[in-house]
Amino acid sequence: MINKNNSSSLLFLLLSAIIILSFTACNDSNNTTADYKNGSYSGRSSNFEEDESGNGAGYGEVSIKIENNKIVECEFRMYNLDGSLKDDSYGSELSKENRLKAQKAVQSAGKYASAVIGKNSAQDIDAISGATISCSEFKEAVSDALKKAEK
Repeated sequence: MINKNNSSSLLFLLLSAIIILSFTACNDSNNTTADYKNGSYSGRSSNFEEDESGNGAGYGEVSIKIENNKIVECEFRMYNLDGSLKDDSYGSELSKENRLKAQKAVQSAGKYASAVIGKNSAQDIDAISGATISCSEFKEAVSDALKKAEK
């Protein structure tokens, strides 16, 4: 039999634990203010071999410019594993559905680059539906460039 004092103590401990865990979960370690040197930096993602459908193999590269701890310019380019640029012809040999996905990924490059302007991290950039691989490559490449910019 549980008495009223024990159940109240148990409820208090449970609620306290939930509150502590929620504060811990909301603590984003990427929100720390970084200290970057002004200048231009480049970064590269690791190679992505391909998804379960055989699409998306390649890597991403960024060029960023830092001023006052913020990214003020960004360019993002995506490449095939052989080093050729993914451009308007990317995916032309694929089925219509996969060609449209490939082109959506290429078009997302500019959107990701503009979304990071004024920030000091790419971690909170939302992926564009159909271009999640390129989003991962973008974030990894920006992170690589920012490591080079750290004071």
